[in-house]
Amino acid sequence: MIEVYSNQSLVHYDKRELGTIRERNDYSNVQIGVDYYPEHWDESMWEKDIKLMKETGVKVVRVAEFAWSRLEPSDGSFDFAWLDRALDLFHAYGIQIVIGTPTATPPRWLTSAYPDVLPILADGGVFHPGVRGHRCYNSASLRKYGRRIIEALARQYSSHPAVIGWQTDNEFSMLDCCCDSCNLAFRDWVQQKYGTLEQLNSEWGTVVWSGSYSSWSELTVPYGASPFQNPSLLLDFQRFQWDSVIAFQKSQIDVLRAICPHHFITHNFHSYPQRLDMHGLAEELDVAAFDYYPNPSPKKQATAPYSGALSLDLTRGIKRRGFWIMEQLSGPPGCWFPMWRTPYPGLIRAYAWQAIARGADTVVHFRWRSAAAGAEQFWHGLIDHSNVPGRRFAEFGQLCSEVNALAPLLEGTLVMSQTAILYSHEQLAALRIQPQAEGLDYYDNIKQYHRALTKRGISCDVVDWRQPLEGYKLVIVPSLYLHDEEAAQALESFAEGGGTVILMSRSGVKNMNNICVMQPLPGLFSRAAGITVEEYDPVGDEVHTLRDAEGNLYACSHWCDILCLEGAEPIAWYEDDYYAGVPAATLNRFGAGKVYYIGTDPGEDYWLKLLGDIALDAGLEQFAELPEGVQAFKRTGENRELLFLLNLSRTAQSIRLEKHYRSALTGNLETGTVMLPPFAVQILQAVSSGLQEAGVRQ
Repeated sequence: MIEVYSNQSLVHYDKRELGTIRERNDYSNVQIGVDYYPEHWDESMWEKDIKLMKETGVKVVRVAEFAWSRLEPSDGSFDFAWLDRALDLFHAYGIQIVIGTPTATPPRWLTSAYPDVLPILADGGVFHPGVRGHRCYNSASLRKYGRRIIEALARQYSSHPAVIGWQTDNEFSMLDCCCDSCNLAFRDWVQQKYGTLEQLNSEWGTVVWSGSYSSWSELTVPYGASPFQNPSLLLDFQRFQWDSVIAFQKSQIDVLRAICPHHFITHNFHSYPQRLDMHGLAEELDVAAFDYYPNPSPKKQATAPYSGALSLDLTRGIKRRGFWIMEQLSGPPGCWFPMWRTPYPGLIRAYAWQAIARGADTVVHFRWRSAAAGAEQFWHGLIDHSNVPGRRFAEFGQLCSEVNALAPLLEGTLVMSQTAILYSHEQLAALRIQPQAEGLDYYDNIKQYHRALTKRGISCDVVDWRQPLEGYKLVIVPSLYLHDEEAAQALESFAEGGGTVILMSRSGVKNMNNICVMQPLPGLFSRAAGITVEEYDPVGDEVHTLRDAEGNLYACSHWCDILCLEGAEPIAWYEDDYYAGVPAATLNRFGAGKVYYIGTDPGEDYWLKLLGDIALDAGLEQFAELPEGVQAFKRTGENRELLFLLNLSRTAQSIRLEKHYRSALTGNLETGTVMLPPFAVQILQAVSSGLQEAGVRQ
């Protein structure tokens, strides 16, 4: 037996009773948590805080991801006593713990003694200690001392009954580090990929601008000065960085898996679109996590609920299963920028339920209390600096009560989508290296049609572009600017089998080494699309007009492909410029399926019409006539289906239900017109005719 002392009592636990967190999937329980920093507060406050957490319904807490200097005040001198006492208190109150590995904030004794830890910017400047993130992923010193502190933490808490999992580092990001370590590592990476200088020069096309390499010593990271460097070099430098972050995280995962095999491991992604290879980083994680900060400003009302929905669907798609929110909005953020608006009444609760509706199993709020010191003093928590719980905290308490009450009903439910958007960090990188037209943006384009899907109530996964497509009826393919035979064959096979594909302009332009392909666009996708691009016009922010087959007119901009039909039929035409009357969008019947090609960037109204028609044709569920700001989403489990209706706006809305429902929140029967006040949440179960739901049509 092991004895753990709290201020109240002696708590006993048996190691045999701990079980295997990963085997029990405890990380997939639907629950609410908070981020807490015991090192920031006088120890006399801890138990009062934890007791209030328990009373409020908090189930899990993240700690220590920025605490390296407290855990190891000097080189090799560890101090875990304070964290022992904090975790013992959490255990005494039945609250579970996720520990963050502290490598995002190397202590000053480390960066002073081992300056190779600090990244070097392209202009030669040093990324000095300040806020956080001052660590080079390829630093040998960081790898060595980071592994040492993680191993010590893992051994200390591998058997602690409160600890269920680990978060690696914090919010990985691309650093574009140009230090000596990265320079040598990049050279080795390129040499391993291409083998010989002759092959490298050929694959990168270095003959242009006399850029050929005659010695491996000439190959360096892309230093500063001119941004107009070889696009193949720039793309491979990003790939090298992706691999560096993955290797850095794996060095941590290997330690944690060896010492804590029963704990789960996650990482908190943030601020999409990320330049990272999130899918590669998540491959060895048990669960993906996201830090979710929807903007509460009324000026963002038309976009925030929908960009947030995309972020959640993208996070769910990283592992293609449930995920965690490791940081959720709790108050007005403010740190490197002026503070945002305070969350409107109901917003905190509604956006937490939005995350759960779209697949989050745990929502952890940042943070318990607003920081009294440091750069994030005004990135507000649930409790303000006054230390007096107020309106936001009361709303959080309501959320905890609701989630805890509904947890048994939510357990085992999943998001089941028949539509997918294929996302590629490589396309994002290549299109940022060489922007194609003013205003044409890879991720903003995804927002456009994902928002239309959300407004139609069509459930959508956002998955890596190389993932299998079985189980989907509709696959939307943002610009596959880089492409190969494998990508073309995957889409052809999907369409031949009866699936529907939507291809976008700027597809098939280059090979995977960022070299233009000498064949008519859209390259290898021409076979499935049944068209070729005769010419294109990068119109930028100029607005042009489309006409569909029914005579409806729509705005389009940014890009205009002038299409030549090679078996496809036109479904929309340009109305102006020298290509008036030329097809702008087409449909090709390919095998048992259909392939659409959209040669321009149309407005949202076009996407709403097109996707609504395709959903009817493909047999996709959609929710008719959703008001602005209202979202409908489902989680499905064995013999049950939960319909979430969320009004993520400051305006009251109403929805017409055509069948009878029972509210899981109130127990009331809901039928006919349901009123949704600002930031209202309804969670409904059908009370008749099996699992069918009102408002859904085939």
